[in-house]
Amino acid sequence: MNIQFAKRMQDYEAGIFQILNEKKNELAAQGQTVYNLSVGTPDFAPQDYIIEAVQKAAEKPENYKYALADLPELIEALQKRFAHRYGVELEADEITSVYGSQEGITHIGFCLLDHGDEVLVPNPGYPIFSIGPSLADAKLVCYDLKEENDWLPDLDALSEAADRAKFMIVSYPLNPICKCAPHSFYEKLIPWAIQHNLLIVHDNAYSDIIYDGREGISILSIPGAKECCVEFYSLSKSFDYTGARMGFLVGNKAVVQSFKKLRSQIDYGTFLPVQYGAVAALQGPDEPIEKQKAEYQKRRDVLCRGFSSIGWHIPDSEGTMFAWGKIPEKFKDDDAAFVMELMERTGVLCTPGSSFGSLGKGYVRFALVLPVEKINEAVLSVQKSGILEE
Repeated sequence: MNIQFAKRMQDYEAGIFQILNEKKNELAAQGQTVYNLSVGTPDFAPQDYIIEAVQKAAEKPENYKYALADLPELIEALQKRFAHRYGVELEADEITSVYGSQEGITHIGFCLLDHGDEVLVPNPGYPIFSIGPSLADAKLVCYDLKEENDWLPDLDALSEAADRAKFMIVSYPLNPICKCAPHSFYEKLIPWAIQHNLLIVHDNAYSDIIYDGREGISILSIPGAKECCVEFYSLSKSFDYTGARMGFLVGNKAVVQSFKKLRSQIDYGTFLPVQYGAVAALQGPDEPIEKQKAEYQKRRDVLCRGFSSIGWHIPDSEGTMFAWGKIPEKFKDDDAAFVMELMERTGVLCTPGSSFGSLGKGYVRFALVLPVEKINEAVLSVQKSGILEE
């Protein structure tokens, strides 16, 4: 039988994390110590009160029925969280849950895009920013993020493209480049987007993991933002609720309601015990989040400054649970080959920057998902290998 697959599948190769995981397993089977700094899965456990809320809800048979809708207490908990954390007042009809930001960014294009509509996406940027709109048959228009421009888009240069596009995906602090945007950027972005009748889709996954006293904000705190913005807010990284797949789309009411209508066609709501765990997370104290952020910053310091001390300059990450830097000059721009050689010679796994777009070529991304002592060992392993000196 000759099965014919959709042409779009020709655009997708095996995910880089799958390839790296296979190589990791191969090295481990050979007895080599592996330092997996490739995948951004938090190694911290959820707080006990979150786990207990899930367990308690899971003991009740009635919670295994279709949820159909978000719990009222879940919506209220998010409203209070946004008011307390960001100074943003949200109405109930400006909120809907999603199965994590990745699912949300995948599906929002189906609400907004017709065949051939244009979408502005960052290069480099997290892969789903491009994959999501492409699944909705959109035309991707990449906007450049370059180190010499402080990793910010040139909005003035994008004005003509903005007039044609349906929406623009923006995310700071941005995975993979670990850069925060100044307040002045958002203050320019909002009126610019309104002027060009351009919806801004903001991925706000890392506003609780920002370093050196910087402020993590919601884009909705900027005046006028609800007119032209929606924001994805995730419980994965702030609350280590990653596998539960719990997030939210908030902001512009018309877009949120359209997304809810779409979601009603493809699922029956988030598993109720997961919702009750999310309520506990959102209602919990700030101290665990601050403590976790401080631990991530310690890891960042050890990794970035450790590599810099042995001759490989990795700039201090400003935010996210990652670090981003150029590969050694002798490897030119072949980041994929460098990652494989680094892995084989040192056991250190990182992600090639080209996985995040053409402008990521020549860079690598590290995930800060190992304890300080293990990151120290990884730095020492690189130093001992001589890979930086040959």
